[in-house]
Amino acid sequence: MTGSAPVDPRVVIDAARAAGLMLATAESLTAGAVVARLVDVPGASAAVAGGAACYSYTAKQRVLGVDRDLLERTGAVTEEVAAAMADGALALYDADFAVSTTGVAGPGPDARGVPAGTVVLGLARRGVPTRTRVLHLEGDRVALRAATVDAAIAELAAALDVLRD
Repeated sequence: MTGSAPVDPRVVIDAARAAGLMLATAESLTAGAVVARLVDVPGASAAVAGGAACYSYTAKQRVLGVDRDLLERTGAVTEEVAAAMADGALALYDADFAVSTTGVAGPGPDARGVPAGTVVLGLARRGVPTRTRVLHLEGDRVALRAATVDAAIAELAAALDVLRD
């Protein structure tokens, strides 16, 4: 979804609300900015169950149930961790869909050498295998985080089948 116009969060909230679905977020890189963008929409309380901003390994483990051994073995910026974060938010909030964000905002690579701009999104849906998406974005820390928020909202929109190509 990068390179295209950002999805208006109202579209996501309206679609979820109309279908009686609840959304949740599990955010590391974006630190709660995705859920904040969603709840900026009037009526969001009917479609947003909650969001967890889990920056540290400990928070990812305690709040979202991400396996500590996985985090220590692979680091936080992997498809496995993004999937576990999304699954954790789905369970934590008893939601129908959950999106997760993890990545490296920079200015340089993380301690494991993962380059700045590497982002992994997870999308969990009740009753369906969790999927992930790896993005390679460019820009400074603020631009990377903003682009990740846009991408996460676009993932929700696509999952809700509300995008028109």
